[in-house]
Amino acid sequence: MIDLETYMSKRFTQLASILFGAALMTGCSTINKVNPLSQSNAAKPRATTSVQSRPSLGVNAFLWRASLETLNFMPLDSEDPFGGVIITEWYANPELPTERFKATVYILDTQLRADALKVSIFKQTNSGGAWRDAAIDADTSRNIENAILTRARELFIATN
Repeated sequence: MIDLETYMSKRFTQLASILFGAALMTGCSTINKVNPLSQSNAAKPRATTSVQSRPSLGVNAFLWRASLETLNFMPLDSEDPFGGVIITEWYANPELPTERFKATVYILDTQLRADALKVSIFKQTNSGGAWRDAAIDADTSRNIENAILTRARELFIATN
């Protein structure tokens, strides 16, 4: 059974990807400039200007990279560097296969700040062959946020 937050997060990621793709398609077109005052537009060559812009991350690059590095032990389900969403697949520790975890990271700003990061952790336990949602300690999300922020600061300091 899929929870509402995961469903909405996947839908948001899909919508953001569609919108971003449409924006890229618009930005990569070629614009033909024609002098409207000339007698014959067909007789004169057309000047073309190609709009070339390289997309940049829509979020803080240090937070993005630190999030990926911190959660690198978990397989990724989807990631959107322009919307700032990272969703992992379920991960079960081989030493405790009856528990599994899933993480969603939201990077909310382009600034390297603590309030620009939100981490949600989900836990399920296996009983009788069925996975059931389980409560998770609130400190778990906060500890992962702190680990990401610490790594982001390290990356920032290393580049300056």
